Amino acid sequence: MTGTVDTAAATEGSRAKPRLGRDFGKLWTAAAFSNLADGVGRIAVPLIATTLTHDPLAIAALGALAFVPWLIFGLPAGMIVDRFDRRSIMALANTLRGLAAVGLAVLTVTGRLDIWWLFAATLIFGLGETLFDNATNAIVPALVERRSLDRANGFLQAAQITIDNFIATPIGGVLFAVSLALPLWVGAAGYLIPIALAVMLPLSAARPLRDAPADARAEASAPSTTAREAIAYLWRHRFLRSMVVFTSVVGSAFSFAQAPTILYFLDELAVAPAAIGLVTAGIGLGALAGSLVASPLVQKFGRGPVMLGANLVAAASLVGVWAAPEVITGTLAYGLMAFAVSVWNVPWGALRQAIVPGYLFGRVLGIIRTFTWGLFPFATLLGGWVARYDLRLPYVIAGGVTLIAALVAVRLLLEASKHDAPEE
Repeated sequence: MTGTVDTAAATEGSRAKPRLGRDFGKLWTAAAFSNLADGVGRIAVPLIATTLTHDPLAIAALGALAFVPWLIFGLPAGMIVDRFDRRSIMALANTLRGLAAVGLAVLTVTGRLDIWWLFAATLIFGLGETLFDNATNAIVPALVERRSLDRANGFLQAAQITIDNFIATPIGGVLFAVSLALPLWVGAAGYLIPIALAVMLPLSAARPLRDAPADARAEASAPSTTAREAIAYLWRHRFLRSMVVFTSVVGSAFSFAQAPTILYFLDELAVAPAAIGLVTAGIGLGALAGSLVASPLVQKFGRGPVMLGANLVAAASLVGVWAAPEVITGTLAYGLMAFAVSVWNVPWGALRQAIVPGYLFGRVLGIIRTFTWGLFPFATLLGGWVARYDLRLPYVIAGGVTLIAALVAVRLLLEASKHDAPEE
């Protein structure tokens, strides 16, 4: 009887949710303020672009350019994150983005802004993101227990979605209505606090090679060697390699579909520019719900079934966006897609952190995002080109691609539940 009680107590203790800790709170706050700046800029830049052009391809090009740095700089960014102080990298990335926002604001005030300056600034914002996002993801496993990775990623994504859609986006829309330059000034200011918080993170977050094998530390001074090490690791890992291919296909389908989003709501569903923030807030509500329920869903059903279900729901919701007759159903369908993407992102992020050894994480994540996100600009441009003929067509095409990919990869996705430990 005593043994049964002890066993039950131990089981109950294992189920208790551990605290994520004060250091994770610093990282979360830094990411939150950075998301605030990103969100204001994310709504301001395309809205500013619509005052310069109404060409769907040009608007789509802005979204495409945001991912180009991942294609060009994804792997170098990962190598930098694995070699240098990750806290300093976060601070440097936000300094770079803040200066770009200030530059755009000055050009706007002086009347010298044109679409090419928006293109250039978008590239700089993306370059900063490769460094900041890679460093943030790499730090998480150093601050929380392995069993808490899904929760930690869920909190980070919930903060991003909440701030982007319910705080930054409405604020950005109002500021844009007051003055073209005002959201840019606010965005630049938003990058300052994360700079201070980043350098306050503990040494465990700063020294990526401290737990690496001796031979890996010795080779840390050779960029080509460390790159080959990460590439070889990813190539040998059959499951992770296959997941990268799957993510590339589905992620490209989403990018293809999202290319005409602003014009879809403005022109196809007749949403007033001043109300676009309300639409994105509705979509964000779905994304927020997904980020909050993802971790409980994983605990109840396992990562594999949750990741498979998320893709099936995403496919159905994309078709729903295509068929939506007016703004309410369009927003609901789009919000359901955002819900599914959020549910996918949490276990996928935790899965990478659980599998990849810490000393390799920056480089491996850089390779993954170079391969996946590097394809997104091409998919976005293609979606913008298709949207020239029909603003709805990209959504139904993307829904079909997502459904086919998920059905083909059923066994692969269900296998995700078996992978929860680093594999050297």
